Amino acid sequence: MFVAFLLIGIAVAIGKFGEPAAYKVFPPSPTITQTPTITLTPTITLTPTITLTPTITETPSITPTPMMPAEIATQFLGEVTPGADAVFSPLQISRSIDESRLPVNPQIEFANPVGKLYATFSYNNMQDGVQWTALWYRLQDRKLICYETQAWSGGTGGYGYTECEPLSNEWLPGEFEVQMFLGMQWQVSGRFTITGNPPTPAPTLTPTSTRTSTITPGPSPTRTASRTPQPSSTPTITRTPRPSATLTVTSTRAPTWTASPTRPTNTRAPSPTATR
Repeated sequence: MFVAFLLIGIAVAIGKFGEPAAYKVFPPSPTITQTPTITLTPTITLTPTITLTPTITETPSITPTPMMPAEIATQFLGEVTPGADAVFSPLQISRSIDESRLPVNPQIEFANPVGKLYATFSYNNMQDGVQWTALWYRLQDRKLICYETQAWSGGTGGYGYTECEPLSNEWLPGEFEVQMFLGMQWQVSGRFTITGNPPTPAPTLTPTSTRTSTITPGPSPTRTASRTPQPSSTPTITRTPRPSATLTVTSTRAPTWTASPTRPTNTRAPSPTATR
């Protein structure tokens, strides 16, 4: 036990005083101490694992309803209120129609030059006297290029059409729309597209005034003297001769006896008459 405690004390003394005592006997040589460099610590980059896909697409729920322009409404002449059961088919656009008012080769796209276009439709439950209106719009600038409004006279059902033939430069490339109304209520619309540039209208020559020479009137012709009528001769009175008395003898068969003829009476002489 004594030796164990002795060894423990020596170990403690060597650990505490041994190194300084050794440095006194063997002084240490200086050594270069390396300067520590800063090591960047990598940071954690978050990698998105879930990409949010939009599930809701905003769709406009309200479509603007065509409205009747006030300047067109002032031209109404119809006196019958439109019925709620009147129906129209979708509009078909074509360059021409047949004798039955049906479209010939209807299309939704037309190339310039366009000229006249027709919008045809079928209808039912209509009433004569209802105000009917068709409006042709160019959508890019909302310009009204054609319209017609009048009292309906086509009967209750059948086929009808509206036409548009503006100036050639009004058919600009783009989208167009035809709108139909009964009274102030919109009924049906149809759209079509124009492609290509319209033909350039020929310039109109401005007439210039040209001076025309005027004829100076000369002296009026002198009227020649007319002949003076000669006086007519004075009429002479002629006397009408008296008629002479004539005996008329009538022969009769015998034995009938006939009295002798009587002498005719004298005719009064006519009064003298002037002759010219």
